[in-house]
Amino acid sequence: MQENEVLIMNTTVEHQTHTEHKLSFWQKYVFSQDHKVIGLQFLFTTLFFFFVGGLLALLLRWQLAFPGKPMPVLGQLFPDSMMVGGIMLPEFYNSLFTMHASVMIFFAIIPILVGAFGNFVIPLQIGAPDMAFPKLNMLSYWFFLPAPFIALTGFFLPGGAAATGWTAYPPVSILEPIGQTFWIIAVIFVGTSSIMGALNYLTTILNMRAPGMSLFRMPLTTWSIFITSILTLLATPVLTSVMILLLFDRTLGTHFFLAEGGGHALLYQHLFWFYSHPAVYIMILPGMGIVSDVISTFSRKPLFGYHAMVFALMGIAFLGFIVWGHHMFQSGMNPLVGTSFMVSTMLIAVPSAIKTFNWLGTMWRGSIRFTTPMLNAIAFVSMFVIGGLSGIFMASTPVDIFITDTYFIVGHIHYVLFGGSMFAAFSGISYWFPKMFGRSLNEFLGKLHFIGTFIFFNCTFFPMHILGIGGHMRRIYDPTQYAHLQHLQPINVFITLSAYLLGVWQLIFVFNFVKSLFWGKKADRNPWQSNTLEWVAPSPPPHGNFETIPTVYHGPYEYSVPGKSKDWLPQNEQ
Repeated sequence: MQENEVLIMNTTVEHQTHTEHKLSFWQKYVFSQDHKVIGLQFLFTTLFFFFVGGLLALLLRWQLAFPGKPMPVLGQLFPDSMMVGGIMLPEFYNSLFTMHASVMIFFAIIPILVGAFGNFVIPLQIGAPDMAFPKLNMLSYWFFLPAPFIALTGFFLPGGAAATGWTAYPPVSILEPIGQTFWIIAVIFVGTSSIMGALNYLTTILNMRAPGMSLFRMPLTTWSIFITSILTLLATPVLTSVMILLLFDRTLGTHFFLAEGGGHALLYQHLFWFYSHPAVYIMILPGMGIVSDVISTFSRKPLFGYHAMVFALMGIAFLGFIVWGHHMFQSGMNPLVGTSFMVSTMLIAVPSAIKTFNWLGTMWRGSIRFTTPMLNAIAFVSMFVIGGLSGIFMASTPVDIFITDTYFIVGHIHYVLFGGSMFAAFSGISYWFPKMFGRSLNEFLGKLHFIGTFIFFNCTFFPMHILGIGGHMRRIYDPTQYAHLQHLQPINVFITLSAYLLGVWQLIFVFNFVKSLFWGKKADRNPWQSNTLEWVAPSPPPHGNFETIPTVYHGPYEYSVPGKSKDWLPQNEQ
């Protein structure tokens, strides 16, 4: 029996040929309908905007650490409406934090975890030749691509880019300059793209699984994106609709959210957070799936508590829909309503704890290999635990009233969304890089990048919790103007220096990625000795993915012979 036949499939079934049509360069690589090319298009685009969002953050941090001081070099690149003598203006600062958050959430984290990994991995993991709707898949990318450019165009318009935070609360978002209109249009494009992708993922997973690939034989990566797609399909139309209503208020003179015309600003908050709290799990659930597969592979053990992990994903997704009001504890809601949101928010800790203990159970007494993907996956778990624990504090209404709109919130969201999602993305990139490109990333550079990123990340974001407890407000332009914050300014300087080191350290990742893309060591089909279906396809996979139709006899987390865990291992490790 071949190594890849130990658990997953029998490759002696009917042969299916896939004739690749003669396509032009534009059809094959630009307007492609191949799920793998579309996944790579999402990957390259989102990595670029991940670095754009990071540069915006570094500009923010300079202002907070050294307010009133000119910015060397960069300060000379902006027009007088943004900088005067290299010194940042308050209006530009507002645009920076708005666009930093918007770029990271809408144009980097969500599309890399769902768009890039979802597109590339799902058909391979379920044994499908492509997505159910290839043309719709192509359109999902081309609706996404213009969005970040539309939003960033605001920097070059009169009045500057959007400056209301990524939440865009009215009435300010209705009265802001034209850059806010461009931001709204960009979010509508992104929402439309997400809906297209979610429809495709759900249809593909439900209808195109290989023979024998039951739902409870699917890897956790596929399960997580399946559940994420349900969240996206239910929540994103609400965001898209509320953006359209906000656009009408700005351009057509309607009054959906303006009080002087009979509108309700709080209605906007309810609708926005009805999407945006599930959006937190849209950003983190795919990372949980990726990390589950990586930890199982490099612990050389089946995933501990597979069914419990699936049901925990479902529980997190369900609870994520009924907790949006905890973002509005200070909006004047009825205390009884606030209590219900508080209790439901605390309940999310239960499925989250199940997942954490199951990851630890998978590693327990495993034959762990500390590869680059595994190190990033372990970092994801640790950062998720820290972010989750601080989230429990905020779930309590009395505590949240004290720390709302402080840097405690900023530290929390970065631990969950950067420390969680981006460590998961780094893990997924290094794990599937051999399958994507047929070459391996350099392990030494990968581990070096991980070590520095882990250290500088914690130096950047953990002190924000201390600032928050000290009363440091978020979204303030010059903290030295507040008497009660002046003793905290050295912490701001430390955070800024750490952030710059974190940003510079990402150049190691860029160098490793580009170098390995062209000159990396060639990889075989299954360099990690993994047990999921994508590793049976050639590296990189051809048109149609598989030479033969796979038939699945065992899931990746099942034993070949009950009670004999050794049968799970590839033959060369038995």
